[in-house]
Amino acid sequence: MSVSEVEETIKRISAHKGVMGLIVVNSEGIPIKTTLDNSTTVQYAGLLHHLTSKARSVVRDIDPQNDLTFLRIRSKKHEIMVAPDKEYLLIVIQSSDTNQPLH
Repeated sequence: MSVSEVEETIKRISAHKGVMGLIVVNSEGIPIKTTLDNSTTVQYAGLLHHLTSKARSVVRDIDPQNDLTFLRIRSKKHEIMVAPDKEYLLIVIQSSDTNQPLH
């Protein structure tokens, strides 16, 4: 995927109703692309990288032939979707209330 295709995909996802932010994280948990402020990005990237690693381990412990393909967390305020890949995590944070700030 080219850089321009990545940029276009980020714009397309970010334009969806309710999307509050998007983060791309590398395999080491370092954010490499974000639509959020720095402190929020670092917080979400670190915590979700760790959680995704744990979830992947659980899936593989249950069935070594299987792998985690998607992780969705829904709370009272937000929904966090994580699409893990071998080298990256795509994290999308959305709200059911489009007027709700991230904090």
